[in-house]
Amino acid sequence: MSDTTSRTELSALGEFGLIERLASSIQLQHASSVKGIGDDAAVIDPEGLQQVVTTDMLLEGVHFDLGYVPLKHLGYKSIVVNLSDVYAMNATPRQVTVALGLSNRFPVEAVDELYEGMLLACKNYGVDLVGGDTCSSRSGLVIGVTAIGAAKAEDIVYRNGAKDNELLVVSGDLGGAYMGLQILEREKAVFTETGSQPDLAGHDYILERQLKPEARKDIIELLRKLEVKPTSMIDISDGLASEALHLARASGLGVRIYDEKLPIDPSTYSTARDFNLDPSTCALNGGEDYELLFTIAQSDFDKIKGNPSLTVIGHMCDVANGYFLVNKEGGLHALTAQGWDAFLKRG
Repeated sequence: MSDTTSRTELSALGEFGLIERLASSIQLQHASSVKGIGDDAAVIDPEGLQQVVTTDMLLEGVHFDLGYVPLKHLGYKSIVVNLSDVYAMNATPRQVTVALGLSNRFPVEAVDELYEGMLLACKNYGVDLVGGDTCSSRSGLVIGVTAIGAAKAEDIVYRNGAKDNELLVVSGDLGGAYMGLQILEREKAVFTETGSQPDLAGHDYILERQLKPEARKDIIELLRKLEVKPTSMIDISDGLASEALHLARASGLGVRIYDEKLPIDPSTYSTARDFNLDPSTCALNGGEDYELLFTIAQSDFDKIKGNPSLTVIGHMCDVANGYFLVNKEGGLHALTAQGWDAFLKRG
């Protein structure tokens, strides 16, 4: 939370005063947003398109640590991670709603900062914030975001459409967000123990991957330009291995991923080595990259070949052939989901 010269208690505004304050900075951009904040519910006109709806929750102490996450960045990220799910359906996000659980340790100025990040994300992605809720929380900050998108029925891509021998493709690079988290956790521990100021120099890329990720709207636009429609698609929130297994199992197939094909940024690779971690393991299981993982027909390979934003990392296969990572020597290692699981017990 940033330092402020004044502190306005939430109780000074009350719930409706806070809502009015937040709503005053919102301008609707879409004709489909018929009614936003100010009535019992928002009104959205689908304009003859199918709508896709997704919801995510972010809980303090589970999904984020305010010891090192700026509120503006947190607001931005809370919107983007939902938009990523809409793009993973090959749809266009149009509206979001935001629900906040706030404890009395947060002044009005902190909520302003959080919303500043949310509205920046909405502006950058052309999305309207049309409603939500606020309530008191006894367990820290809770953020719930629902994103609503639209697409023609024939354009929507599901997880279960992959076919045998189709290519598995990923956007961008992997493992950066996880290594950014390792840097933040290390510097927090050093500060807690010694009081030394954090040393974050040289880690700008991976820190941004963790603190201010971007949804891959550009990839959806690129695929449309290339006239490539994925046969199945998912965004990488819980780790590449986990998401590849989702696609394979939903499609009733097996999968092969090739270790040597994994796209890993040099800064991610070197930082992983500094932490005595295997960069490939970080790429497979780190999570929060918010890249797009999808399958395409082999006949579409020439359309994406050589594109710096896309990497073919494997292929789908008969389910009887299982789920495997192929190492550089051709050896097979069982592909297991070791990334984020919301219900695993943690220390």
